[in-house]
Amino acid sequence: MTPRVSWLVRSRVFKIAVVVYLVTTAAYAGVAGRRLLRHSSDNHFVYLADSLVHGQLEMRQGPPSRNDWAHYRGRWFVSFPPFPALLMVPGVLVWGMAFNDRLFSVLLAGLAPALTFVLLSRLRASGRSDRSERDDLVLTALFSFGTVYFFCAVQGTVWFTAHVVAAALLCIYALASLDARRPLLAGAALAAGFLTRTPLLFAFPLFVAEALRTHAPDAGLARGWRQKLAALGRPRVVRALATFALPMVAALGIAMAMNAARFGDPFEFGHRYLDIKWKARIETWGLFNYHYLARNLACALVLLPWLTRAAPFIKIGGHGLAIWFTTPPLVATLWPARRSDLQLPLWLTIAGAAIPSLLYQNSGWLQFGYRFSLDYMLFFILLLAIGGRRLGRGFLLLVALSIAINLFGAITFDRATSFYDQDLSQRRLLQPD
Repeated sequence: MTPRVSWLVRSRVFKIAVVVYLVTTAAYAGVAGRRLLRHSSDNHFVYLADSLVHGQLEMRQGPPSRNDWAHYRGRWFVSFPPFPALLMVPGVLVWGMAFNDRLFSVLLAGLAPALTFVLLSRLRASGRSDRSERDDLVLTALFSFGTVYFFCAVQGTVWFTAHVVAAALLCIYALASLDARRPLLAGAALAAGFLTRTPLLFAFPLFVAEALRTHAPDAGLARGWRQKLAALGRPRVVRALATFALPMVAALGIAMAMNAARFGDPFEFGHRYLDIKWKARIETWGLFNYHYLARNLACALVLLPWLTRAAPFIKIGGHGLAIWFTTPPLVATLWPARRSDLQLPLWLTIAGAAIPSLLYQNSGWLQFGYRFSLDYMLFFILLLAIGGRRLGRGFLLLVALSIAINLFGAITFDRATSFYDQDLSQRRLLQPD
């Protein structure tokens, strides 16, 4: 491809990505509606940004609610990872505590869809995806409106803003990881992702696999373990992995220093000190334990809407809906029509990012669908892109169904409470008999 043709291709991709950003952002803003008129009541990142602006980690004023604030030795802290708060620092410098975190979140929400289209186009240009531009737009629409990203994008509260930021960072990480072309950028994106959503640290298999494939093609993931281990010692592989790891080591150091300064322990992130009703559960089982696995697997893979005899005839439990129910086309990832050298790395990346949340004390509650799936949803979309199955009428119908389901969630969650179970104990997983 000549430089001129290459420039034209990139220019077209960029223009379409801008349109994707504008369309998705407008849609998210439209669904968010009046929420955008003022900041949320769960604006933890604004409080943390305010603390950072004033050179401290302790909150300068008491929390506005009793919802996920850490209390330790008479002081209040925001225990959520700090990267989204760093992004809000300029806004807090201008508007102070009145900074509108909801509007901030919605304006960022269009980035992940736009970058998803760029990523899919990159796979197509490299020959690792045989999708058309139309197919890439369909898959982009699926991610944007046919997954739980839709309902998260229109909330603007601390938990959902973290997912919006993390989704864009995962796109940057994946783009930089392909062919291991930008190890420093890949590491920086994943490091920022860790400082946004902790499980993202374990999404490293994609870059490692691409580094092996690119710099030691005779020892790729399809080879034996001895060849893989030997290849890890080759100079080009070592250089790529070391460059990739450097930002993540720095991020770990920052997190540990913050933990030590706040809670006297570099390994204490502060969730143990949250002012919540289920502290006894954490004290008994810890933040991560096999004890939580069965419940979290059910939330991810089993939970369905409840049918009732009274209006509105449907209810959704506080733990949300299964991944396959909110996004039915994902089942196609289990039966690809063609094999690709990216499939195993993507599945390993999904497993790496999923396992921490499956062992975590919280299921993502309260939620419309299993929101923790956004830590790896992008990689499912990539599996669909490289899987080779034709995106025919049946697939498009499933995409339309996904969009309808998630539009319902985006409109109703935290607004139309009659559709949602109001039990706040976290103990009700299934519909009562």
